[in-house]
Amino acid sequence: MLKLLVLVSTGSASLLHGADTPGPLPSTEEVVASLTQADLARAPKLTGYTSIRQYRVENKRFGVKATMKVEITYRAPNEKTFRVLEETGPAPLRKQVFKRMLESEQATARDGEREATQITSRNYEFKLTGVEVIDGRRMFVLEAEPRTKNQFLFRGRIWVDEEDRAIARIEGSPAQSPSFWVKKTKFVHRYQRVGQFWLAESNHSDSEVRMFGHSITSIEYGDYKLDAPPAAAN
Repeated sequence: MLKLLVLVSTGSASLLHGADTPGPLPSTEEVVASLTQADLARAPKLTGYTSIRQYRVENKRFGVKATMKVEITYRAPNEKTFRVLEETGPAPLRKQVFKRMLESEQATARDGEREATQITSRNYEFKLTGVEVIDGRRMFVLEAEPRTKNQFLFRGRIWVDEEDRAIARIEGSPAQSPSFWVKKTKFVHRYQRVGQFWLAESNHSDSEVRMFGHSITSIEYGDYKLDAPPAAAN
């Protein structure tokens, strides 16, 4: 039996090569196919939810900060509404950052945009690079390269939960800068298990903006309340 060899250990995550496994690793194609199939199976069961988000942006160069607390309501298949509960900080900063983020999310929720930005083999090329254990759960790690320069796509890595075949983490940068003013952006997006679903937990991004310098934006997602599942047909 092969012995565990820990190559990288950061917090609760370890990159494993040669770990005791029930068999050889699947191929990249098998992981991606199972991810897509599991997502298609879960999607009809998520009829809707409400959640509270905490947005925060900080510009290091000018020492300014802004926050916003938002209630989001999602209704399948593509309806999202937002209600701002609290705001602090300069209005121009909130308008340029938070308002654009909400508008972009609503735009990508529409059917045509949603299909064009889903993490599937239609929009990305993938390569399985290894396995990590995060919070006691095995994750397949894949490199993701966008097939187009759509500003809503990214290049980077994704972590796929082995048991649920769901995306648990994404790290990367936009395939195309969303604006001339944004020189570079890196982000980390984490998901949490809510019932049988994996929903957003946090998003942290670091950006270099022309004239304004380094900015940090974060979103914390929580207080999920899932709608009742659809009644079973007789």
